[in-house]
Amino acid sequence: MGCNVQSSLISAVVFDGVGLHSGAPVRMVVRPAPTDHGVVFLRTDLPVGQARIPARWNAVVPSKLCTLLANSQGATVSTIEHVMAALAGCGISNALIEIDGPEVPILDGSAEPFVRGFLASGVAAQSAPVLAVKVLRAVEVREGEAIARLEPSDSIEMDFTIDFTDAAIGRQEKHLNLSNGTFVRELCDSRTFCRQSDVDAMRASGLALGGTLENAVVVEGDRVLSPGGLRHRDEPVRHKMLDALGDLSLAGGPVLGRYVGVRAGHAMTNRLLRQLFATPGAWAWVECNSLSGGKLPGVGVTPADLPRITA
Repeated sequence: MGCNVQSSLISAVVFDGVGLHSGAPVRMVVRPAPTDHGVVFLRTDLPVGQARIPARWNAVVPSKLCTLLANSQGATVSTIEHVMAALAGCGISNALIEIDGPEVPILDGSAEPFVRGFLASGVAAQSAPVLAVKVLRAVEVREGEAIARLEPSDSIEMDFTIDFTDAAIGRQEKHLNLSNGTFVRELCDSRTFCRQSDVDAMRASGLALGGTLENAVVVEGDRVLSPGGLRHRDEPVRHKMLDALGDLSLAGGPVLGRYVGVRAGHAMTNRLLRQLFATPGAWAWVECNSLSGGKLPGVGVTPADLPRITA
């Protein structure tokens, strides 16, 4: 596959599961799409005129627990970050995501099932060039001790730091260059995580009804309650990086830049994109050539890159 051209799936991929917060069953079908289509969600349970929801930064609406998209008719789809990260990490530019409810299935709490399905389908090169958002000048947003920042870089890099009082998580830092399959090898199998007390509070509020110890890393103090423990010693910070890649992909193309996150989450990453696009001279659309396109996350990825999951 050409590294500097757009791509899509060869065939449709079906995912059946439940929504993390609703607990309701949901079927999602990710279909091939033509060049310059981008990623669009299609709510098959809604009337045709209300159903299409573009996966773009300016369609994000405030939500504390996940990334939530809405269209001008008020239709929403939530918890999109893992499938968006999988699409970005596999280098898939164009996809139509049909879904029969308002929440993407949580599956095992990571992006690995999506990646596995996409690579089993295969990814086909298309005839149009990849357009990337190149960061030309640093932009930053802050909220208390939390920071999200984008800096110029010739590839997609990420630095992330988290700091939790729970000894099972503690302070974790990680830096990765996400070129050429790093996402698939290093991040895609890292699951969402939370405290047991957070789970109890969410369920008391009617949320996390589909959450189990099988689709999240649940900790309490210095203990990991999920069977099998952690997939990586630093699985929590890896998952935060996974989320950030999914949220950055809402830019409408790969972001050529270095993302720095300190205690950042979904809302801050979206605020950062809004700040980037609102800052004159801070960014530009660029057509990827063989050099820049060769550094994108999905270049050269094969099923052999998938991590072996034992937990």
